[in-house]
Amino acid sequence: MNESEGVHVCSCGSHTHHWLSGFLGKSLGFFKYAPLAQLKSRDATRGRQRCESGTMAAGGCGMHPWELVLAVALLSSAVQAGASRSQEPSQSAYFLPEFALSPQGSFQEDTTEERLLTYRHDDQSSRMTRSDEDREVGWDAWGTWSDCSRTCGGGASYSLRRCLSGSCEGRNIRYRTCSNMDCPVDAGDFRAQQCSAHNDVKYQGHTYEWLPATHDPAAPCTLRCQARGQGLVVELAPKVLDGTRCRADSLDMCINGVCKEVGCDHQLGSNAREDNCGVCAGDGSTCRLMRGQALSHVSAEESVKMVVEIPLGSRNVRVTAKGPDLMIVEMHTLQGQREEYIPGPPGAHVIGNTSVELQKGLERLTLRAPGPLAADFIIKVKDTAPRNTLVQFMFYQPIRYQWRETDFFPCTVTCGGGYQLNSAECVDTRLNRVVPDHHHCNLYPENKKPKPKLRECNLDFCPESDGFKEVMPYDQFQPLPRWELNPWTMCSASCGGGTQSRSVVCVEEDVQGQVAQAEEWKCAHSSRPAEHQDCNTFDCPQWAAMEWSQSGSVPGSQRAARWGM
Repeated sequence: MNESEGVHVCSCGSHTHHWLSGFLGKSLGFFKYAPLAQLKSRDATRGRQRCESGTMAAGGCGMHPWELVLAVALLSSAVQAGASRSQEPSQSAYFLPEFALSPQGSFQEDTTEERLLTYRHDDQSSRMTRSDEDREVGWDAWGTWSDCSRTCGGGASYSLRRCLSGSCEGRNIRYRTCSNMDCPVDAGDFRAQQCSAHNDVKYQGHTYEWLPATHDPAAPCTLRCQARGQGLVVELAPKVLDGTRCRADSLDMCINGVCKEVGCDHQLGSNAREDNCGVCAGDGSTCRLMRGQALSHVSAEESVKMVVEIPLGSRNVRVTAKGPDLMIVEMHTLQGQREEYIPGPPGAHVIGNTSVELQKGLERLTLRAPGPLAADFIIKVKDTAPRNTLVQFMFYQPIRYQWRETDFFPCTVTCGGGYQLNSAECVDTRLNRVVPDHHHCNLYPENKKPKPKLRECNLDFCPESDGFKEVMPYDQFQPLPRWELNPWTMCSASCGGGTQSRSVVCVEEDVQGQVAQAEEWKCAHSSRPAEHQDCNTFDCPQWAAMEWSQSGSVPGSQRAARWGM
């Protein structure tokens, strides 16, 4: 291979290093690709300048090791692609992810045939302080996390560690998710972007407009694309880029060509799932299952009749009409917009910014929507035949009034260690506003008001000029609010069961030791002690008559006595 082929070769010391032109750049977008012919002259000159200057980096002339790893991988891919194409000259396109997950080091195979990364040079910057409980025999500390593979939509980041003993058990690379915020609407699908990057690359002598192919459960992390308007499906890359979803309807993502489970909390390996209300790891208490059926009973006199109203925010909606009559969906938005929709052909449709799926059979129509609905859906039936139509429905309706935790209130002190609490407020989820009257939230028994949370704050020591007392380290924090108990009153009865009471107040102590009464909600983090209790529950003494005694021994006396208990 010579310089005209896009690879410049130079010698530095006793090693020969290859620098691949056209693949590396300082500013990378979602994809950077250009015809190879446009990159040869620019980067060959840059490579020649590096070699002539005699600069030497860890991986070659003016080259970082991660650049070398990436260059070799891309060169191998290009050679394989060239072997499968015709030998006629054509322009080739190369693209890179926003950040290439190519850490410094080299690859080695483990016993599971998975490619792992190990360091071969002493990179002191990768060391991190770690506690004894995090240590594993023979391993160095985990290094810092790499840049995320994407800037939105969910990507992956990695961290490496070195084996210090030469024989270590476990992995030397770990991953985590990152950039989990949604991408802009016009950003497009990540897998579709990777397919379209091959539009300028000839396949069997022709160029195509590539689109993502139908999901293949056997190989979810290969880049399978289909030519637009044709049945041609081709595997354009053995692995999609890190952060690509395994399938469109799942958060699971591909990392290093393997589909990894991702929970609704966006954590790798998490089994957290949304409940029927759409709450991650929820208990289903924020919505209610609504289901039922109704006969249309429409006629010429009353040709259209409403069957059921499905409110905004509902999920897992399914409505089935069995019969000859026509089903109509009327959409109402919060802004007052109204629109009628008559179901069309089977397949995916959009009604009022809500995706729905229609399934049709003989006198049978089913509407499904995973939700949440972006508007109220009013299901109606229009008379088209003398027979009635049976409408069956099922959906999860959100509880309109729900408790929501507030932000934490300001800290009780500015320094020296204090605390802050939050509270709960009743929210109208339909209008997304706070309701002053908590009565609405108390109407639903499953709607549990969250307890206030408490946390420490402003833990820094106070300046001497503040005049606070000097305290020992173990006594520097302001005590938490607590319940203060007064003595019990005297029992209302000396026996036979009585009651007694005491007063319970919430108090807080400042950093100077002054105790003052506080609002009761500040002590809600602990149970309120009892204010009343039973007392002296033992039985009272009672009079009991005994047997009469013998008559007196004095002659003529008739007196007798008995004792009472």
